[in-house]
Amino acid sequence: MASTTDIRKGLKIQIDGVPYHVVEHTFVKPGKGQAFTRCMVRNLTNGKVIERTWKSGDSVELADVETRAMNFSWEEGDTYVFMDTLTGDQIYVEKNKLGNEARFLAESLTCDLTLYNGNAIAVDLPANVIMQVVSSEPGVKGDTASGATKPATLVTGATVNVPLFIKEGEWIKIDTTSGNYLERVNR
Repeated sequence: MASTTDIRKGLKIQIDGVPYHVVEHTFVKPGKGQAFTRCMVRNLTNGKVIERTWKSGDSVELADVETRAMNFSWEEGDTYVFMDTLTGDQIYVEKNKLGNEARFLAESLTCDLTLYNGNAIAVDLPANVIMQVVSSEPGVKGDTASGATKPATLVTGATVNVPLFIKEGEWIKIDTTSGNYLERVNR
């Protein structure tokens, strides 16, 4: 159990036997009455976001979840297979648990898997990944408009917008949450 003062972004709590992830929280001290904490929490089993409020001094139940760093191994039908590098254990994760971030899954990429009762309920990719560009049209010479971009296809098949100077075969860093190009990387 934890107090409402312990609530912070990223905390995993349990509400009515279901694990939730605190997305955002606000402590409110009204002029009259008791202070309270208002939170937006995301259900870790189905992804729905709800709002919950706790009075100051209430306690919340911490979720019994485990987070493990695991490497992505391969795709198999409707699942992705992740492997624990220390034990060799393999965990199968449904594709819908990753959503749009799955386009940045490359072999041997280390991800954080959240396990609840031994089942994977969430997969967190690293904040950014480094990938190679496999196809991109050449930039037009003299086209130096600031912020001009072109589409580029990565080794995973994902398409991202990159600056005009990026060529095929180059390595780039990408933000996994937004899918935006960050910088060119020398390899």
